[in-house]
Amino acid sequence: MTEATLSIAELLDESKRSGRIFNFCAMGLIVFGMLLYCVESYGPSLSPRVERTVDTLTYVVIVLFTVEYVLRLIAARDKREYIFSYSGMVDLASILPFYLSAGAIDSAPARALRLLLIFRLFRLMRFNLAIKDFARAFESIREELVLLLLVVAIMIFLSAVGIHYFESEAQPDKFQSIFHCMWWSVATLTTVGYGDMYPVTVGGKIFTAFVTIAGVGTIAVPSGLIASALMRLPSQRRTLSRRPSRAHGHRRRRWSPRGRTRPN
Repeated sequence: MTEATLSIAELLDESKRSGRIFNFCAMGLIVFGMLLYCVESYGPSLSPRVERTVDTLTYVVIVLFTVEYVLRLIAARDKREYIFSYSGMVDLASILPFYLSAGAIDSAPARALRLLLIFRLFRLMRFNLAIKDFARAFESIREELVLLLLVVAIMIFLSAVGIHYFESEAQPDKFQSIFHCMWWSVATLTTVGYGDMYPVTVGGKIFTAFVTIAGVGTIAVPSGLIASALMRLPSQRRTLSRRPSRAHGHRRRRWSPRGRTRPN
């Protein structure tokens, strides 16, 4: 690596103050870009002056995102690995539509493609320790969550079958098929209950009561799993922090009557 490349890599090093400042600025730029995108949603109601200002700031944001992407590409030891990594693909996807549309911000295809800019929000996840803790927590209970999703899918299907059996004749326009009933199942199991589909038969009401009670338990299970996984993280950090000292061969010492310490 050349001296310039090493300087860029040192600038982007997250373990150093310069890298943390750079990441903080990148976070602010992502949020600012999202705010500009929200302002653009006003459309024709924006005055020409405000619209020009937003377009100019959008150009500036895109250029800064491009500079960041180039710097990270230069600093990467394995450039191919960075390009096809999650961060590299998100960075490229957020700036490529602008250049594909030849800088035409106002064109409809360009505005549609710039929706990819939203994916940059996911990059904020690697800048926050709390979000990283959530990611580790989800990783530790991945198998339990997969099993829970399978159980939820089965419950949605069975509840849709049940409510279709009770309500299809009384309300054929709403509970037309099992597929139509799956919307009711999701709304009921999650205890949302929009009210657009509700039972009118006695059997349907009793069945709905049982489904609602089951839904309360279904929602509580993942919350408990995630809370338990988050509570285990501090103890896991303490365990990992003790390992290096043992791995480097440090031995415990005990007190000697002569005022010296000697290894066990």
